[in-house]
Amino acid sequence: MAAPMGNQFWKARAKHGRDKIFSTSDCLWEACVEYFQWVEDNPLLEQKIFHANGQITKDTVSKMRAMTLTGLRLFLGIDHKTWLNYKELDDFIPVITRAEEIIYEQKFTGAAADMLNPNIIARDLGLADKQEVKQTQDIKVTADMNPQDAAKAYQDLMNG
Repeated sequence: MAAPMGNQFWKARAKHGRDKIFSTSDCLWEACVEYFQWVEDNPLLEQKIFHANGQITKDTVSKMRAMTLTGLRLFLGIDHKTWLNYKELDDFIPVITRAEEIIYEQKFTGAAADMLNPNIIARDLGLADKQEVKQTQDIKVTADMNPQDAAKAYQDLMNG
């Protein structure tokens, strides 16, 4: 009969967390490059109908696929929290930063060249135009005001 392991049994079996999917920053970088290449090699395909010389034809047109951090993480098989955890490790910071900058640049230049929807990409990158509207007057509407007076108060506000 085997001797009981006593309180030391947990040491033989227990492990704190699972192994990193990417053991080195070089491994992570290689996987990121694979994603970048996959995006280039797999454009979106759009069915288009063309009309020329009285003939209607249908053809497939390749469209630029935008790189995304979500797409990269899905490709790598990791979640957002894991990405953030890698981002905190000193030897992974340059890889994470470079990957994020490449994705930003690809989307920005794709939108600037009108190969990606500029409005969607601008919002995604935080570049959307922001307009601030300040109200300098208050609308004086009271409970005993009739609809015509309320409308006039609003019109006065709009006209300054």
